[in-house]
Amino acid sequence: MRAEAPKTEARRDEVAGYYDEKTERILRRYGPGPRVHYHSGLVDALAPPGAPEDQVRAQVHAAQEALLAELARAVGHFPDGGDVLDVGCGLGGGSLYWAMEHHARVTAVTNVPAHADLVRGFAEVAGVGSRVRPQVCDALAVPGRACFDAVVAVESACYLPRADWFRRVRALLKPQGVVAIADCFLGRPELAGPFDRYWRTNIGSLDEYLSAAHAAGLELEVRDDVSSRVVGFWSLTLELMAHERAAASGMHPLRALAQATRGESSREHLRLQQALMDGGLEYALLVLRRAG
Repeated sequence: MRAEAPKTEARRDEVAGYYDEKTERILRRYGPGPRVHYHSGLVDALAPPGAPEDQVRAQVHAAQEALLAELARAVGHFPDGGDVLDVGCGLGGGSLYWAMEHHARVTAVTNVPAHADLVRGFAEVAGVGSRVRPQVCDALAVPGRACFDAVVAVESACYLPRADWFRRVRALLKPQGVVAIADCFLGRPELAGPFDRYWRTNIGSLDEYLSAAHAAGLELEVRDDVSSRVVGFWSLTLELMAHERAAASGMHPLRALAQATRGESSREHLRLQQALMDGGLEYALLVLRRAG
């Protein structure tokens, strides 16, 4: 029998298993690719409920890509043609984005082996197979030193022990390299338990992140609160879930939307929306630069 893993290792194994099990559902909801994103998006205006499913899917994808574009703008001069580490790359949508839109050479790190194969295949389909290198590796064990112009973490830093991870990032960055983070941050402590249980995360406050980053030698350049623009994304996902329910049951999409709000997943989406609106959570873009 395998000896009991340390708590942090066991947690990482749990997260890897969680995302491995969700792969087919992610592909059905956010595919077919090649740029498949599994993260929040930015929405500035919502159409009335009842749009056709293909239109809702297109809106979801556009919102997710808008988040990456806004993160690149927050960096200012994104290292076009540079070396980028995509931490927790998921199915590779972000990795392909940096390679295709910014001509970056991307190391796409995942702890789910099946995802690495998907990322490799999607990169070939998109014509950037030579610029996207999937790597199955723990985020704390990425090899190298002073080898990346940018480290990007889109909704992945919330899974990691910040102090250890920021120290590793500092070592991986070239002089004046940047860390670009898009994530949800804790505003009220009582929300941490429910959030972590459902999303399998280790959510932290902005103060906790910034303290750990500063101790590791990373200096804050940008903090951009985009909570109000993320709220609408969860309305889109609820509508997409209603279309999925309607297709499975044969009911009208608007009736399915009313019923969809009763499930656990939908309740958690609504809880997240409310917390983003009332300050219990903050969705922010952070840019930190290696000092020295």
